[in-house]
Amino acid sequence: MGFVDHLEALRWHVVRSLIAIIIFAILIFIKIDWIFDHIIFGPMQADFVSYTGLCKISHYLHMGDALCMPPPNVKMQVTAFGSQFMTSISIAFLGGFIVAFPYVCWEIWRFLKPALSTTEIKNTRGGILFVTFFFLCGISFGYFLLAPFTFSFLSNYKLGVLSTLETRPTLDDYIENMINIIIGAGISFQLPVVSFVLTKIGLITPLFLKTYRKYAYVFILVIAAVITPSPDWMSQAIVALPLFLLYELSILISSYVENKRAKQDAEFFSS
Repeated sequence: MGFVDHLEALRWHVVRSLIAIIIFAILIFIKIDWIFDHIIFGPMQADFVSYTGLCKISHYLHMGDALCMPPPNVKMQVTAFGSQFMTSISIAFLGGFIVAFPYVCWEIWRFLKPALSTTEIKNTRGGILFVTFFFLCGISFGYFLLAPFTFSFLSNYKLGVLSTLETRPTLDDYIENMINIIIGAGISFQLPVVSFVLTKIGLITPLFLKTYRKYAYVFILVIAAVITPSPDWMSQAIVALPLFLLYELSILISSYVENKRAKQDAEFFSS
């Protein structure tokens, strides 16, 4: 295929992906009120599952209120006539993208597949499943842990002992932060997949990841310390532990790819 033919094929893959996203976005828009009240606005409510669940776990482990987060106590506002309508559109398309994510990955795979060899196709079998799995795990982590911790901390943070300042965020600000948190977490959870690909093409090695492990751990601890509302180690561990495990999983995956490649090279030269 020529360059123009490749562009034509890519165009139809993109069009089909957009159609899938739009279809799911329309379905979500039909139920936008329920989705906004129970899902999007969930981390701002006192009875959100993360607030009540972590507090129960804290009491069950006899830790007192160490894991209990004060729910956000703020009143939101809109500053433009079209804010609520545009927010509905943004929520619908965000939800449509998340629901259609496996199909979008499949369309990308269909576009790349003709350029891969039989061995490469075999090695990447199940890739869509793993990409989707880690993406949804990241979305869940961002929604149920990072978002509650972040909004609880920021909404209850006070500047000055005698300050009369009142936090009154706009709806657009809340939605922007929510999107950044959950999509950012979904992307960051692709670290094992990225580790697999980069090791496969030789850009990183298990030794590289192990060498910079301590710097990665320090960075993760700093992020956990910033977003957790209380200074105790347990609440910070709740946020940092999944990221530690994700980094260690990336090392294991990189080691697996490296060992498999070394074995294949040994068999090739021995034959």
